[in-house]
Amino acid sequence: MERNNVIDFKALEKELQAALIADEKYSRENAAKFRAVEQRVATYEEFRSIVLASHLKPLERKDKMGGKRTVFRNCHTTQGRTSQDVATEISQKTPLQPETSAEFYRDWRRHLQSGPERYQALLQLGGPRLGHLFQTDVGFGLLGELLVALADHVKPADRVAVLGILRSLASTGRFTLNLSLLSHAERESCRGLFEKLQAMGTPTPMKEGLSQGEQGLEELSGGSREEERLLQELLGLYQVHGEDQLS
Repeated sequence: MERNNVIDFKALEKELQAALIADEKYSRENAAKFRAVEQRVATYEEFRSIVLASHLKPLERKDKMGGKRTVFRNCHTTQGRTSQDVATEISQKTPLQPETSAEFYRDWRRHLQSGPERYQALLQLGGPRLGHLFQTDVGFGLLGELLVALADHVKPADRVAVLGILRSLASTGRFTLNLSLLSHAERESCRGLFEKLQAMGTPTPMKEGLSQGEQGLEELSGGSREEERLLQELLGLYQVHGEDQLS
């Protein structure tokens, strides 16, 4: 048999492997698209991220190497960097810089699992940023989770920041509707949050040259008075009144 008629089995094997990889990729990404639709993702960016990350697989217990952080294993590489490196960067990215409400909801669900983590995330973002993210709508079920996180972990030193967060959330779209959808437990957490905020007050350090009486007058002026006015306003906005009115 002449040389040019000899079958190149290595070339055939490479071609077959390439076809199998292409078929696997198509099936994997197609399944990811169906999952994204079933999850009712809010934006095209989140839909695209789910599809692009469809090849990532979590390490098994035996593959973990001493750290608690979850990393991912896959065989794909791009421009000198492995997909494993990219996946590790994603898993280690601080989920505290959302640009949209959908990104916040994703990070809240996937990365912020404990109450303290959620509380610190809310403080870090702050009232103005949260108000901007949720200017259209906080989203079904999320308002209650935010209130629970604040109620369970609020500290006297954070009183002003928490009041600001509550004020921003109250200014979001369809706030009254979302408030009416709170569960009984979430309503109790809301009431408890305001009880704690009122009990904390706004202690002011003693200033040199002022008697206790003069110090008391200082506490009733300026920021302290504004905080109390805001607290009373929020009591009405969050419908903590009537039987729930704080003494």
